[in-house]
Amino acid sequence: MGILNSIRMVHDVAIIGSGPAGYTAALYAARASLKPLMFAGLQPGGQLMITTDVENYPGFPDGVLGPELMELFRKQAEHFGTEIIQQEVVRVDLSKRPFRLWTDEADYEAATVIVCTGASAKWLGLPSELTFGGFGVSACATCDGFFFRNKEVLVVGGGDTAMEEANYLTRHASRVYVVHRRGEFRASKIMQDRVLSNPKIEVLWNSALEEIKGNTDPIKKVTGAVLMDTATGERREMPIDGVFIAIGHQPNSTLFKDVLDMDPVGYILTQPGSTKTNVPGVFAAGDVADSVYRQAVSAAGTGCMAAIDAERFLESEGHRTN
Repeated sequence: MGILNSIRMVHDVAIIGSGPAGYTAALYAARASLKPLMFAGLQPGGQLMITTDVENYPGFPDGVLGPELMELFRKQAEHFGTEIIQQEVVRVDLSKRPFRLWTDEADYEAATVIVCTGASAKWLGLPSELTFGGFGVSACATCDGFFFRNKEVLVVGGGDTAMEEANYLTRHASRVYVVHRRGEFRASKIMQDRVLSNPKIEVLWNSALEEIKGNTDPIKKVTGAVLMDTATGERREMPIDGVFIAIGHQPNSTLFKDVLDMDPVGYILTQPGSTKTNVPGVFAAGDVADSVYRQAVSAAGTGCMAAIDAERFLESEGHRTN
């Protein structure tokens, strides 16, 4: 049971976020009788809620829909006793324990906190990105590249992320076009060299993606892209099967700014080999602390780690569960 004080319940574990990391942390914490409280947020399930087919998550040989996978995660966490509330944490006080968390509806206290708020892909802001998101438009080549076997795709960007995505996509696509609005990349030289020397990649310099074309009936799919020459303003349309936006990710860590240690981009820093942050009793898991892999399976793994770290932290303080 949760720790009780004279005024209110202090939850053993509060989990902020409900993607693969959050649900896995909840599952492990619940099975350890810590009765976790999860703040699912206003859009529970994380990035997999906007992913159609997931074929690289272990245990699903025929693939699974992203929302379906997240519903299974949720049911399993609830089955073992996780309390899930559809509220978003808008403020935290991690300066003393028990930690305090506020939503628009109430405030809560917890002995430990696991941050699983994820990261969001940066988008160009085109309406057609939303229209075809998950139907030919993606921000993750590792997740979706397989669906473009022997097809032609665009990669938008000029940094290391774009170079990595373009190179990876050549394993599947017949042709990869890198669209960059300038005449030179900002990526590291080694990553540039790999792209420029790859015979399956063509760079479209001084070009900007203006619109993604496609069909919406009977099946949504991308069929082309409108590009603008950034030097002349000339526009042209080219046929294409898929578009990958690779202009980076932004960790959802604003809530913890100036409280938890972060790298320059905003990814929460954890101690090597653990999910511990600079604040004892606060742990971080999933994409909010992962600038490298950003996969559902790796997020789930760190969610497991965070729950075990939280359990051991509580044990070290003499806390015992029923």
